[in-house]
Amino acid sequence: MDLRLLYAIILTILPITELRAGLPLAIIFARDNNISILLIFLIIVIVNILTIFFVFYFLDKIHLHLLKIKIYNKFFSNFIKRFQRKVHKFEKRYDTIGFLALSITVAVPLPGTGIWTGSLISWLLGLNRKKSIIAMSIGVLIAGLLVLLGTLQILGMLGYS
Repeated sequence: MDLRLLYAIILTILPITELRAGLPLAIIFARDNNISILLIFLIIVIVNILTIFFVFYFLDKIHLHLLKIKIYNKFFSNFIKRFQRKVHKFEKRYDTIGFLALSITVAVPLPGTGIWTGSLISWLLGLNRKKSIIAMSIGVLIAGLLVLLGTLQILGMLGYS
């Protein structure tokens, strides 16, 4: 396996970068190796959607054990304080447009708005898990399409074939 594809998958799984960084790298890999961009797109989107299940598992199980570690507890407490502002904004939107707000939060192709954030919002607010997964999956698909189109446009402008 070409390391670029492995890097793309790792970037897709990581918080902050997610498919926003993984998909462009995977597209370049696909073009360089004459692999279908649609196939690579589907792989990256599916990997990002599967990450939702890992995040929920982490929040439901592993997180409880890690809270016993002082440095993790301090980091998480500080993270939650900063995150509460985003959650309050989401709660206001959630009352009026429901799970569409969760999809939109995940769909915005900017760092810090993907499935890690969406899963944490869903988990903190105790939203219906199945509906949250569907909403976030739709958001991932939208973000993936936006990143795909943007990447292809930029590559075209750069003359990358």
